[in-house]
Amino acid sequence: MDCSPTFCFPGFWNPFTIFRSRSSRRRRRLHSLGLAAMPEKRPFERLPADVSPINYSLCLKPDLLDFTFEGKLEASAQVRQATNQIVMNCADIDIITASYVPEGDEEIHATGFNYQNEDEKVTLSFPSTLQPGTGTLKIDFVGELNDKMKGFYRSKYTTPSGEVRYAAVTQFEATDARRAFPCWDEPAIKATFDISLVVPKDRVALSNMNVIDRKPYPDDENVVEVKFARTPVMSTYLVAFVVGEYDFVETRSKDGVCVRVYTPVGKAEQGKFALEVAAKTLPFYKDYFNVPYPLPKIDLIAIADFAAGAMENWGLVTYRETALLIDPKNSCSSSRQWVALVVGHELAHQWFGNLVTMEWWTHLWLNEGFASWIEYLCVDHCFPEYDIWTQFVSADYTRAQELDALDNSHPIEVSVGHPSEVDEIFDAISYSKGASVIRMLHDYIGDKDFKKGMNMYLTKFQQKNAATEDLWESLENASGKPIAAVMNTWTKQMGFPLIYVEAEQVEDDRLLRLSQKKFCASGPYVGEDCPQWMVPITISTSEDSSHAKMKILMDKPEMNIVLKDVKPDQWVKLNLGTVGFYRTQYSSAMLESLLPGIRDLSLPPVDRLGLQNDLFSLARAGIISTVEVLKVMEAFVNEPNYTVWSDLSCNLGILSTLLSHTDFYEEIQEFVKDVFSPIGERLGWDPKPGEGHLDALLRGLVLGKLGKAGHKATLEEARRRFKDHVEGKQILSADLRSPVYLTVLKHGDGTTLDIMLKLHKQADMQEEKNRIERVLGATLSPELIQKVLTFALSEEVRPQDTVSVIGGVAGGSKHGRKAAWKFIKDNWEELYNRYQGGFLISRLIKLSVEGFAVDKMAGEVKAFFESHPAPSAERTIQQCCENILLNAAWLKRDAESIHQYLLQRKASPPTA
Repeated sequence: MDCSPTFCFPGFWNPFTIFRSRSSRRRRRLHSLGLAAMPEKRPFERLPADVSPINYSLCLKPDLLDFTFEGKLEASAQVRQATNQIVMNCADIDIITASYVPEGDEEIHATGFNYQNEDEKVTLSFPSTLQPGTGTLKIDFVGELNDKMKGFYRSKYTTPSGEVRYAAVTQFEATDARRAFPCWDEPAIKATFDISLVVPKDRVALSNMNVIDRKPYPDDENVVEVKFARTPVMSTYLVAFVVGEYDFVETRSKDGVCVRVYTPVGKAEQGKFALEVAAKTLPFYKDYFNVPYPLPKIDLIAIADFAAGAMENWGLVTYRETALLIDPKNSCSSSRQWVALVVGHELAHQWFGNLVTMEWWTHLWLNEGFASWIEYLCVDHCFPEYDIWTQFVSADYTRAQELDALDNSHPIEVSVGHPSEVDEIFDAISYSKGASVIRMLHDYIGDKDFKKGMNMYLTKFQQKNAATEDLWESLENASGKPIAAVMNTWTKQMGFPLIYVEAEQVEDDRLLRLSQKKFCASGPYVGEDCPQWMVPITISTSEDSSHAKMKILMDKPEMNIVLKDVKPDQWVKLNLGTVGFYRTQYSSAMLESLLPGIRDLSLPPVDRLGLQNDLFSLARAGIISTVEVLKVMEAFVNEPNYTVWSDLSCNLGILSTLLSHTDFYEEIQEFVKDVFSPIGERLGWDPKPGEGHLDALLRGLVLGKLGKAGHKATLEEARRRFKDHVEGKQILSADLRSPVYLTVLKHGDGTTLDIMLKLHKQADMQEEKNRIERVLGATLSPELIQKVLTFALSEEVRPQDTVSVIGGVAGGSKHGRKAAWKFIKDNWEELYNRYQGGFLISRLIKLSVEGFAVDKMAGEVKAFFESHPAPSAERTIQQCCENILLNAAWLKRDAESIHQYLLQRKASPPTA
């Protein structure tokens, strides 16, 4: 499942910093707020092992008008030890009759159904003992096509003629198959599935496998029964079915697999890009894993109301429309890239997750971390011009480090039990840290042995379940390296190291002294027993900046290393390619020698990015001064690389949000304009001959940054182009729409907002609607902010997109942040009911409160959620409160020195 955000708000960040010398005092404050310890786990037991399924024969008949469904289940089951009850998972389902037929014996009718709603289980009681052996469990039941975007649910769409209709669709991961049919809803309890759907004859019916029969339904000539082929052995969370109206485009991969992309009616053209990516991706994975794709077909389908980015159901992958559909004329470059990555992610799961499945949710990271890493490998193969691995560092690696530096982070492998705990771990640790440590591992092992180990793992465990240790064993056998010993330090304990390095010239050699300590958002680690990591470290020099002069495994707290033949004037850098999951702090002399490599571009782009990001994080943690980082940022005046600018932009956005709590916010905007103006002038507004994907991304980023900061020429040109766009004289290119919309809204009035809402209403494409929704929060007037918040909960906005509208308001301005928080409190019941249990509630909370920088707000947020519990967001709430305290400390510590630096700069501007 892809749960990563499809965009980065100016306010989508993890500010986590604080004064060094008073770390322990701040930790006491965390404890006094009750933020340092996670809540107690809820009692939970897995299903008993005395009865298990072999095959589910399942027939469902959804009613698309009354939003109910009827179901008939006949499950072949194995009774392993004598029992007079069967315990299964069941939620929001009413069982009408249940019986068990032992093979060759008489039917035994269940005499009681005991629902344990809190644990989402049902116990079927039988009047006599079920003896060991096989038999058939028969259950007739009814359920609701809910509007919660989980289980078997309804998704609203509008036909080309304007009529509102509903499709019936599924989202079962992690624990919602039980809302569609009674089942053993645990990933390790695998079985085969024979699925039939009874549906209106004018609707498309899809499931994991290909259709093998379609026949009239006896009781109604307008209804047909569609039967699908038997699935391989698989987990319940990967089962899927869809009933609705769709068009499709299709092709065959070079391996002969039928690939289809299903789109809303009339939009088949918009499925062609994803189809092309999928058709290239299947053979790529087959070759990489050396294991064929095991099903005869794969469908990719766009669902109107969909909570995640996408879901990897075996053979029937479901997507948000914006993660699958590309309009050749109206889709921007970042949307193409997003679709390519999400398609790559979900198709990787067809092997890694579906063919071999984690034994329990503790190992979720194996699925998601691996898919989040290999999606980049796949996109790099399909689109080398995207420079996607540099983007990985900004999108995943640094995002994971921000979260993992908090006291309220968690290890990659986290013990989970109750269903409410599972949703909490669909976060940047499972996905982005997981992907980052696999990238580090791949680099440590080398591609050849890594592929060999992956093949051993997939072959050994296909159609079975595996744990993290099983993957380490396969990779260890393939590489001969101590994989388990190294990786356990990264997956079983939270956090990551800060490597401090200083150098000494000894004749013709360079002596390096390295030491490692846990990196904390709150400053130097002050605990007694500091965790240690086994860190693969690469070292490069200015002699050859793109190759490692030395590779070592740092397996102790301190190490001395001698680099042979390094001249005194050569720089030395750790973490070539920013692959190792650690931060680096250089001695002053080493840092000084590296900085010219930023200005003259002799450091590779990903190393320039990593150096700046490390410095920024050290400043947020109070280990160095923020002013020092601002000085380094000015060295990026000649920077040509999109991803380096993107990371710089994110960090300046974090600083801007922090300084919105001061009376010198305008001064930081002047700094932003100074940093971004030269690149803005070089790029201009219109594409030049020979430009490509990354130039389009960079232009949109830079113009949006300048426009938001109020750069006069950018604002005037944005207004002119917006007017022409609205009047139909000159339609804005898709890549310019976000920056232009943002700029005119930020510096506009009620008329501008009304025009934008009209454009939203007229937009036929979900991508354009989302583009507008994300920037609405830029408006500054309190009255208009309220209008945007009301719009967020209106019928005009799809349920999953309400989060981005409210989050945009919170990230747009200081007043917006306060208004968004009040709006959430005032409308909590409706919002919680809409997203209950899912990760969207966590994202909503995170986006809305994390930008605060006043101590008392942490207490207010904590108090609100104590009286309005959100179990699946408990960890997120604690992380947010921690971040608020860290922001407040950062502000107290550095605000005055930043202000003085900005004033001094104004008085005597630096020369480029």
